[in-house]
Amino acid sequence: MMDKEKTAEAYKRFLEVIETLRSENGCPWDKEQTPLSMRGDLIEETFEAVDAITSKNALHAKEELGDVLLNDTMISYMYEQKGEWTIAESINELSDKLIRRHPHVFKESDGASQVQDSADTSDKVLSQWDRIKQNVEGRKAESVLDSVPENFPPLLKSYKYAKKAIKKGFDWPDNAGCRAKVEEEWQEVIEAEQAVKACGNGKPLEVSSTPELDKAQMHLEEELGDLFFSIAAYCVKAGINPENAVARANKKFYERFTFVEKNMEKNNWPMENTEESRNHMSELWKTAKRNEQ
Repeated sequence: MMDKEKTAEAYKRFLEVIETLRSENGCPWDKEQTPLSMRGDLIEETFEAVDAITSKNALHAKEELGDVLLNDTMISYMYEQKGEWTIAESINELSDKLIRRHPHVFKESDGASQVQDSADTSDKVLSQWDRIKQNVEGRKAESVLDSVPENFPPLLKSYKYAKKAIKKGFDWPDNAGCRAKVEEEWQEVIEAEQAVKACGNGKPLEVSSTPELDKAQMHLEEELGDLFFSIAAYCVKAGINPENAVARANKKFYERFTFVEKNMEKNNWPMENTEESRNHMSELWKTAKRNEQ
């Protein structure tokens, strides 16, 4: 069970620290910040928390989630200082929303009118959640896609679009159909790449480029975008968040590449695009993979 008394005491102390940092005699850096200036910090700390959770490092997750709380609370307190709303109002509004959207748990919920059957599966809960948002909270939009924030990172936005479309029944009958779509888009990328090569040498999208080469390059860009979107849709079908998957791939690449880099330098082997250099790097890459097992 949660120790609510200790948690309340800890949060009260934390709020006092935030208040002091933003006070007249507080920290110059903290006093200068605004909600806009701290957007990047909030995003960065969120990614670091996700990385700690993915690494299954509980102590690191504790630290990073604390940093997310710091950024969230600091920004919220800035709005309170400006008299726009208080932290208490934000928390109470969140509690009200959670109760309203869980009528299968809270009998006093304002969302009870949207209960159509027993919410005994995650899918039924999410459908009920959407009905409450639209019919009780008045958030009905022209399209289900309109609820996805405009400024989401593109890959995450693709994933959210695909997830919402699939949830509305715009779907393949099985995962095989989705995989076939990915393969189809990959083939179209290959064809677009061949069209670029057919335009001859030169660097596309530069002043000296030809209109034909630019057009072919833009088409290749379009087809690669379609490929990424189809992969995002496949992630929905597979139950994988592509942002998490790519973050893991980035980390893995970093560790393997820096291993190659370090050992190429150790052996005085130049890193260059020659057959000999590529062979050395390939062997070191394989060694780095074996070291992970």
